Amino acid sequence: MRFTDHGAELIQRAFDQTAALDLVNHLNELPAGAAGTRNLLCHGWCEELLARLRGHPKVVALLPANHAAVQCTLFEKSVDRNWLVPLHQDLSIPVASRVSGKHLNGWSKKEGVWYVQAPLDVLARLVALRIHVDPCPEDAGPLRVVPGSHHLGRIAEADAAKVRDQFGERTVTAQVGDVLAISPLVLHASSKATGSSRRRVIHVLFGPRDLPLGLQWANEHA
Repeated sequence: MRFTDHGAELIQRAFDQTAALDLVNHLNELPAGAAGTRNLLCHGWCEELLARLRGHPKVVALLPANHAAVQCTLFEKSVDRNWLVPLHQDLSIPVASRVSGKHLNGWSKKEGVWYVQAPLDVLARLVALRIHVDPCPEDAGPLRVVPGSHHLGRIAEADAAKVRDQFGERTVTAQVGDVLAISPLVLHASSKATGSSRRRVIHVLFGPRDLPLGLQWANEHA
């Protein structure tokens, strides 16, 4: 899969074993219950992570020069922490404060941060990078994507399955150090893990520094 055409691209071995182990050590230092937190940008080790991402030629080729890291999230799936994610698009972004506007909806607050469904022109420019710090085979509940669905813009929930049937679905298995670049507008889902492996993914969202309609990012890192 290619990012421009399909909205997703797997970059293999973007992190070597040593770099991946460093990330694991940092994650192990997080407090219990940190899995699922969206606020990892506040940690100093994220600066090194971002520098490594921007230093990889295949990764940086997918990131516009004016994009900043605006969110970093840890996802962890295991036998003890297991879930499925239905087919969806990621439409909400973290912003500094709530502002009024007829084109802004879907407001919610998570971990003290405001989220809003972003305008389509903003969503189309976002790039998410998913760094795999554990192996992610078929039985670990890997991401399934619908290649090319990002070209359709916002997709009504009732139409998601029909689009999947039309475009097809790809399961993205990964090895330690692989990075999956994905557009938030690509339809994606995941099943529960059926094996005993632990699957941790660091999800970094990049977006344009300037937002429309008076919006500002909740956090921003060069």
